[in-house]
Amino acid sequence: MFNLKKIREFLKKIGDFLKKIGDFLKKMQNLPEEKRKIILWSITIIIGLGLFFAWFYSLKTKLKTFPKEKFFQQIGLPEFKEELKEMPEIKIPEMSEDYNPPTSLPPGWAPELRQLEEVMKEAEEK
Repeated sequence: MFNLKKIREFLKKIGDFLKKIGDFLKKMQNLPEEKRKIILWSITIIIGLGLFFAWFYSLKTKLKTFPKEKFFQQIGLPEFKEELKEMPEIKIPEMSEDYNPPTSLPPGWAPELRQLEEVMKEAEEK
């Protein structure tokens, strides 16, 4: 059922690998702090870039297989195509270059504002 010889060889390889990692870590501990920081950040950047590209590839494949038509049907958004055809067209008048907006309020609009406007005119004259 199990081949003990192959299992022992496999475990020996794992032990040798772990020993090499231990030796590497001892060498790392003996390096100056600046070199250890450079190695740490280099490994961090390499792993980060690898994870980013794996995520990007995964996202790309998910978007290719994404059912866009079914998605909008499942959400149940109303379709406004018919309602938009029935709506009247809104025309915005163009303003000429010599248009001057009124500077004062029309008569009957907020007497307090009219009084304020008069006070401001008097203050300007003084």
